[in-house]
Amino acid sequence: MKILHITAAYKPAVIYGGPTMSVATLCEELSKAGVSVQVFTTTANGAQELAVDTAVQLNVDGVPVIYFTRITKDHTHFSPGLLKALWKKATEFDAIHIHAWWNLVSMLSCAIALARKVPVVVSPRGMLSAYSFNNKNIGAKRLIHKIMGESLLNKSHIHTTSNYESQAVINLVKPLSITALPNFVKLPNPGVIDQSTCGGVLKLLFFSRIEEKKGLDILLKALKFLTLTYHLTIAGDGEEEYINYLKTLTRGVEDKITWAGFYGADKFELLQQHHLLVLPSHDENFGNVVIESLGVGTAVLVSEAVGLAGYVRENNFGWICQTNAQSVSDTINNIGASGLAALTNIRQTAPAIVRNDFTGTALAQKYINFYQQLIKA
Repeated sequence: MKILHITAAYKPAVIYGGPTMSVATLCEELSKAGVSVQVFTTTANGAQELAVDTAVQLNVDGVPVIYFTRITKDHTHFSPGLLKALWKKATEFDAIHIHAWWNLVSMLSCAIALARKVPVVVSPRGMLSAYSFNNKNIGAKRLIHKIMGESLLNKSHIHTTSNYESQAVINLVKPLSITALPNFVKLPNPGVIDQSTCGGVLKLLFFSRIEEKKGLDILLKALKFLTLTYHLTIAGDGEEEYINYLKTLTRGVEDKITWAGFYGADKFELLQQHHLLVLPSHDENFGNVVIESLGVGTAVLVSEAVGLAGYVRENNFGWICQTNAQSVSDTINNIGASGLAALTNIRQTAPAIVRNDFTGTALAQKYINFYQQLIKA
């Protein structure tokens, strides 16, 4: 079985956050499981380009990857070289898996793959939701969707990373099929992370790209309603103008906040040092950091708009809030009032369970079965 994965950005382009790394981890795990995987991507790295050889096959952590030059330096990621190679090579693959939407790599690749009569899987990665449609470039998205996007997606198979995302997609398109399979999430080796509960004040952590979608403003507004002793660490980066706006929301509590900036390989140590990860996103198809946090035993507070909210609720791995400051503060106050027993229990039980659910050969086999079914269809 040969699967071609197409994504506008691939590691080491970590500037794009979780989605880029999720695609890479999926490809690595499939390759380990014996699937013949090939990746077509571009040199996209924000406003810059990756310093990699182009139009030649490279081995990136066990995955054959070809980077193609893009001629637009924005989110459109237009790459004639990639599209030309796809037209030539498409029929060599059993299926073509396209990641993300609303860029020229994804949409034009989908059109080419369908024209070449190869089964197509699209993983929208959170880009086919009501929130996405109604935030940024609304008019352009609706026009593109009406002219070509809807037709392409209706002829494709859709892969989502949560039931929450599946419902969002169903409200917009009617694909050939829709299947929810979670992301693979890289976790530290068992036993490497100290499983003891950190003491002292209630240590809160926000760990994500800093942008409006992630709801950090909601958390900052909630701080003034907290009645317990706390300290908040904010780990992540974003546009300077937006961060400066957020800092205006912290007047009076600046001494209770640490702006830690971007964290990379040492993120698991940071996650383990806190009592509670807070992610009050307005829209989140999955939320890798939720599993990363639970993987080291740190409980989570997520909004009902986070794709993993159902998983958190079913396993008693944390708490669910609404996307408003009062709900966030009420929930944190209740956690503090009830003591640390629940936090300690999560720290002891969550790591083994999430490792079983989001890593390993069992999840890889689910993806393999998914590809086999759509190829037969």
